Amino acid sequence: MTNPSPSAPAHVVAVIGGATAGAEVAGRLAQRGAQVIVIEQNPRPYGKVEDGLPRWHHGLRQKEYETIRGKLGQPGVHFLPLTKIGRDISFDDLTKGWGLSAVVLACGAWRDRPLALEGAEKYVGKGLVYQNPFIIWFNHANEKAYTGPRFDVKDGALIVGGGLASIDVAKVHTLETTRAKLRERGIDAPLIELEVGGIPKLLAKHGLEWKDLGLEGCTLFYRRRLEDMPLMDAPDGADAARLAKVEVARKRMLEKALEKYLFKVEPLASPEGLIVEGDRLVGLRFRRNKVEAGKLVPSDETFERRGPYVVSSIGSIPDPIPGIPTRGELFDFRDPNWGRLPGHEHVFSVGNVVTGKGNIVASRKHATSVSQAAIEAFLGIAGDGKAHAGEEALAASISGDAGAQAEAVAGRIEPLPRLAAERVAAVLEKVRERQRAVGYSGDLGEWLAKVTPPDLE
Repeated sequence: MTNPSPSAPAHVVAVIGGATAGAEVAGRLAQRGAQVIVIEQNPRPYGKVEDGLPRWHHGLRQKEYETIRGKLGQPGVHFLPLTKIGRDISFDDLTKGWGLSAVVLACGAWRDRPLALEGAEKYVGKGLVYQNPFIIWFNHANEKAYTGPRFDVKDGALIVGGGLASIDVAKVHTLETTRAKLRERGIDAPLIELEVGGIPKLLAKHGLEWKDLGLEGCTLFYRRRLEDMPLMDAPDGADAARLAKVEVARKRMLEKALEKYLFKVEPLASPEGLIVEGDRLVGLRFRRNKVEAGKLVPSDETFERRGPYVVSSIGSIPDPIPGIPTRGELFDFRDPNWGRLPGHEHVFSVGNVVTGKGNIVASRKHATSVSQAAIEAFLGIAGDGKAHAGEEALAASISGDAGAQAEAVAGRIEPLPRLAAERVAAVLEKVRERQRAVGYSGDLGEWLAKVTPPDLE
């Protein structure tokens, strides 16, 4: 569809967030003739693709970068970087003062779900580490211009979580501590080579075994059974036989990851208390769980584990935005299917801001839509030396889900009254004013070339 001139009556829609879901919505709306303002808090629009996928997913990240650039580079899409709702523009002003046709929240889930132990937040930076800043550091630590928090990866860390994101955290620990020990022996082990081939294979190449390094390894504590770890989902309505197959597949995938990356997993363990010495968190007290009639039940058994620090990897939730009511950890959506907010008839939401899931692959819906091979490729445990070949299928599934959401939202916006040409021009002038304030010329390719670190991995 040819996009009409901004001087003609049109819909003008603000999309908050420019990554996978936001770019999909923006592209679909622009194809329907809307003028779309994509408001992005970061310099680059890639969200968890850049900051949530560890940097060994190089091919997948590049593919997603290209897809997002293509959608945001369409005629009628106006990119507005370095602009945070609630800081640079208030939500009320955007939704009520700008005179827009609609607003779409696609700002994802960037805040770590708090570790639910009394007093835990006092020890952030003092023995408690959260997943999101940790992976952001890991992805950007080698950039000369990186100014964010820094972390010293140590052996024996305790990781609380489950699922793909926590496995990524565990992999970072064993890969980085292994590389450090090899450097002490004068051996340079590139991260990608070590991740693709696995730790035992590279050690054997140098006539070494894991025990020779003197490493303990990190431990991932998971509250359920190994076969319950949500590495792949069972289809809706799956019968007992299908569920059993999914459980076997989950357990086997985890076993492959343990063999290749040498971290440990302690199942059926829920954190129950902090172990503090001085002003630092040095460990956790756990309660052992058991399964009775398919239900998780706490037992009378408790145990303690100590380590240099604790990494909480129990999920992500949306950052609060002043002006948006919350209910618990999520926004108070009146209609979760559409992400509708009370008192905002023309505000819609898509993606992880609705679900509260922050991992890029967390929005996959069914095991039938994503093959076991694709998930194994994502984990880096695909056989025959294929490593990550085929992991793009996960992104394709997510894009499909985002596309369906975007098409549905676009269908709800299209019947709304179009704005008069004068109103369209006034809104776009506000956008240009903000673009000038942040130094954005209006050329997406030129901007990305300017703000992309030359040493980005």
